[in-house]
Amino acid sequence: MSPEIVFSPSDFVAVFNQTLEYAYPNVAIEGELSNFRVVKNRWVYFDLKDEAASLRFFGTVYMLPGPLEDGLKLRAIGSPRLHPKFGFTINLMSLLPVGEGSIKKAADLLRAKLQAEGLFDEDRKRPLPAVPNRIGLVTAADSAACADFLKILNSRWGGVEVLLVDCLVQGDQSALQLVEAIEHLNQLPDLPDVIVVTRGGGSAEDLAAFNDERLVRAVAASRVPTLVGVGHEVDISLAELAADQRASTPTNAAQLAVPDRKEVLYRLELSSKALKRDIEDLFESHNRHLVEMVTDTHKLVESLLRAEQEKLASVKRLALLFDPMAALKRGYSLVIKNGSYVTKAAQINIGDNLSLQFHDGQIAAQAGRRLK
Repeated sequence: MSPEIVFSPSDFVAVFNQTLEYAYPNVAIEGELSNFRVVKNRWVYFDLKDEAASLRFFGTVYMLPGPLEDGLKLRAIGSPRLHPKFGFTINLMSLLPVGEGSIKKAADLLRAKLQAEGLFDEDRKRPLPAVPNRIGLVTAADSAACADFLKILNSRWGGVEVLLVDCLVQGDQSALQLVEAIEHLNQLPDLPDVIVVTRGGGSAEDLAAFNDERLVRAVAASRVPTLVGVGHEVDISLAELAADQRASTPTNAAQLAVPDRKEVLYRLELSSKALKRDIEDLFESHNRHLVEMVTDTHKLVESLLRAEQEKLASVKRLALLFDPMAALKRGYSLVIKNGSYVTKAAQINIGDNLSLQFHDGQIAAQAGRRLK
């Protein structure tokens, strides 16, 4: 029985694609990766296969979650198309490893690549602000992680402005949304002081977005310090390794993001008391030093005064020793001629009128003769 409609090849391709677009605009395919290759550092070609069939995929490197190798189990989402020249392909929209083994293998490949680039080096990490005024929060708005973070944040340090960017934190589109959220916060005219990316725990597949190369690079490239907290202690995600600070849970992220007001006030009180003690000790020390200086000064003044008194007494003794009146009291007298003291016998002539000065008065005299 012959068909009623005859198509040209190009018409059939067009009708076939219209039918696919209507019936299956997007499909999710899980299979084992094979024939993976990158052309011109831009285009990606690979197959996903199982035991019975293989499907061809085409996309760009920007859709890859990280380095891949044949044998990994992947989930690809794309739009199926029949190409006029190259046959049936699926245009890639997103790609994720699935299964614990493949997820771990893909993460190990990406870890080695980024480790070699120095993306996880400690010396490139920045300190978080001690007391942020604005926090960019990247998480699912209706999640328990978001509620826990905000609760702890407000209980520890209320009044912080939170810029919440709601996005998926798991699933095929989560990595892209997380990247866009971080980029959005980095482009704000008034930047937040820190960006917190957080979610609760989950399976390896649930947390796969946090091992996506695009997200890891966005965290590392952020202009704003980053804090990434994923509620999964067994394996640390690559996004956490690239962040300036990692947290073990959303609650821990809030604890690291802001200080505890009660603890700060307690420390301030301790510091105030310590400062008061230091000031009191300083005053006491200065007071002791001042008393010692005054005491030493008094001793020095007394010593100098005694020395001067001794000098004065010595001078008095010398003055008394050489005082003419003292000599007169011992029986000596002074001879005065014409108002001047006579010191030599040759100064007196026979018949000169003289005055003799005793300690208690004067008498007149006349030179009579020379005795010798």
